[in-house]
Amino acid sequence: MGWLWWIGAALALGILEMLSLDLVLAMFAGGAIAGAVAYLLGAPVGVQCIVAAVTSVILLATLRPWLLRHLKARMPLVETNAAALVGRDAVVVSTVTVEGGRVKLNGEVWSARADAAQAIPPGTEVRVSRIDGATAVVVPVVGP
Repeated sequence: MGWLWWIGAALALGILEMLSLDLVLAMFAGGAIAGAVAYLLGAPVGVQCIVAAVTSVILLATLRPWLLRHLKARMPLVETNAAALVGRDAVVVSTVTVEGGRVKLNGEVWSARADAAQAIPPGTEVRVSRIDGATAVVVPVVGP
């Protein structure tokens, strides 16, 4: 009857994996299945736990990177939230210096900071080089 606990753990981990989509809990589910196999082969509880742990670590070290590599090749990463704003153009609303300023970015006014020591006057088109907390770090757009 102990194998049912292992299978139950594998199913629970599989369901949680569907919620997280991180491919970590799936590797632990594989370890739980290995623990069930060890139970069916007559191994004591300590050996079952060791088999489950070792199998999980092996799956995490070998299968997960391979799966992630192939998933990323099939579906490109789409940046969201603040990370999606890097590389976008903005317009300076109030003078931007290394200490601060304001830009209109993606239809919203953001606090901004210049990437270089020069002051950027209002009306200048800038490009977001990175997001630092809730502040856009910008550089002037050069050329067309």
